[in-house]
Amino acid sequence: MAAADKPLDFLWFIPSSGDGAYLGSDELARPADPGYFREIARAVDRLGYSGVLIPTGVACEESFILAADLAAHTEQLKFLVAIRPGVASPAYYARLTSTLDRVSNGRLLLNIVVGGSAQELAGDGIFLPHDERYAHADEFFQVFNGLIENGKAHLDGKYIQAHNAELGLPPVQSPRPPIYFGGSSDAAIDFSAGIIDKYLTWGEPPAQVAEKVEKVKRAAAAKGRQVSFGIRLHFIVRETDEEAWAAADRLISRLSDETIAAAQEVFAKNSDSVGQARMVALHQGRRDKLEVSPNLWAGIGLVRSGAGTALVGSPKTIAARLREYQEIGIDTVIASGYPHLEEAYRVSELLFPEIGLAGPRNQIRSSFGKRQVFGGGGHGGNVRVASGS
Repeated sequence: MAAADKPLDFLWFIPSSGDGAYLGSDELARPADPGYFREIARAVDRLGYSGVLIPTGVACEESFILAADLAAHTEQLKFLVAIRPGVASPAYYARLTSTLDRVSNGRLLLNIVVGGSAQELAGDGIFLPHDERYAHADEFFQVFNGLIENGKAHLDGKYIQAHNAELGLPPVQSPRPPIYFGGSSDAAIDFSAGIIDKYLTWGEPPAQVAEKVEKVKRAAAAKGRQVSFGIRLHFIVRETDEEAWAAADRLISRLSDETIAAAQEVFAKNSDSVGQARMVALHQGRRDKLEVSPNLWAGIGLVRSGAGTALVGSPKTIAARLREYQEIGIDTVIASGYPHLEEAYRVSELLFPEIGLAGPRNQIRSSFGKRQVFGGGGHGGNVRVASGS
């Protein structure tokens, strides 16, 4: 079945470095708070999302530990957590992976993050140049996959030495949890083609995503493999297109030109990520060039590193844009919106019906079959639909 013929696998995002209603402002901001992350996780578990991405980085809570906490407060939600080669040994990551998959009863997904900030990598003790980081990651996963799939690994490599390593307890998922990865450089794509299950792209215009998908397909085929594809996007969905665009404007209404310039300077100075460069090229730091493709808005990327684009519009409009990505081969969406708790409800309630997703799970019936109209929550409860409605 082609990707466009079946519903998307739809994940949400845990904003583990903090959240807010306005980009570039401390007004109505929400600090990083484990209690708030649990609120989001419980909500999206009930609202019908299949999983959540937990980010990684110096400003974020550690993804494996946060996932373990959230797994205890959810029922079906899966957790896409980061493996960062070089931050810890492949044997240690194998033990983390096995344990988290076991305690969550098989709800773990793995996200390879090699890293795009030389400054942050140096703080972690990693000083390899860009392309060489992927050669290191290749050796890392030779050991990691041997352990997680078979319980044993041995390598005397250029970067990784693991002599007769063993893993005592296997993960629930066999042969291992699925592996996701996003990277736009030639070195990243060549590395990923032999290892990953799902390739992720940030939200570029459909034509650029199509070029990347074909490039990854060719690289995987050259190694005798097939991969599937996902996209990382923000969403601003409202009942009408006009309301959605007004919400987009509101999101950056407290954002100053000085803050934009400072953020763009940091991206240019500290990042050697090809994907980040592609994001910046979409808007070039300018407020007047933000709709980079129909309904694809780059305002978030003015100050946010990584995924910087949002689909903006009514449910029907956004559903049409998503079908364009599905025609390319995208079968998974990792979504977010600001603030993440409220926007998780909007996307589920407004967009899910348009794209064939079921929405809230395990809803308890609220009537004996008669259609009801919300009556404001008074003592009398709901009211019956007026005759002829």
